Parts: sequence; structure tokens; C-alpha cells
Amino acid sequence: MALTLLERRVRKREAMASPEDVKAYLRLKLEHIEREVFVAMFLNNQHRLIACEFLFAGTINSVAVHPREAVRRAVFLNAAAVIFAHNHPSGIAEPSNNDRQLTDQLVNALSLIDVRVLDHVVVGHGEMVSFAERGWL
Repeated sequence: MALTLLERRVRKREAMASPEDVKAYLRLKLEHIEREVFVAMFLNNQHRLIACEFLFAGTINSVAVHPREAVRRAVFLNAAAVIFAHNHPSGIAEPSNNDRQLTDQLVNALSLIDVRVLDHVVVGHGEMVSFAERGWL
């Protein structure tokens, strides 16, 4: 119910005004999923949501992410910025070294087409980690 109400606000472009809005939306969308999934929130120049898409799905402890596909979708949607997120079904939101390396690859790939990566959020059970808040972006 809460996710449905939040998605209605997002479609009307009322939400996503703050990092807290983004994290609340992502927590509702990802926290309950029992396998790792990787999501991209594509944004316009005013950082309003164009689309939120599940780009990749994996197993209980990993998901293969291909930067080329993220670039392709950003170009197709004419996005100016993107926020990435994925879940850790284990419940522990602490990013792995692989998560950090992947984020660096995504930032580098998207910078070639002038798309900014604003954040990468890892969702656990009742906890979330924001790369931007940690100063990693």
C-alpha cells in the first residue's frame, strides 16, 4: 500500500525531493526481494524521475551488472542523471569491494555520455547505505 501511494506521487512528480524520499522509495521497492536485483532511477535535468527500471536480476548473493546496458538505457531515455540501487537479501547493507568497483565502472562509462551518477544505494533489512552520503561519489 505504501509503495503504491509513493509510486503515485512519483508519477505526479511530487516526490523525490530529497535523499530521504529516494531511500524510502528504494527501501519499499527492494527490501522484500529474496534475490539480488539491480535498479536504475533515470532522471532528467531537474532530477525528476523519468523511469525506475529493474536492469538486472541475480541469485541470493550476487547479480551480474553490465555497464553497457545502463549506458544504453540512459541514452534511450535521454537521462541526465541516474541513481543506482541494489539489495542484499542477506539483510546486511554494507557494500562489498565489488560493489564499489562496479560503481566506479558505471560512473566512468556514463561520464562519457555526460550522465551523472548521483548515488548508489544498497538496501538491506532495515538498513541502507548511500555511496553519496559516504563520500564515495
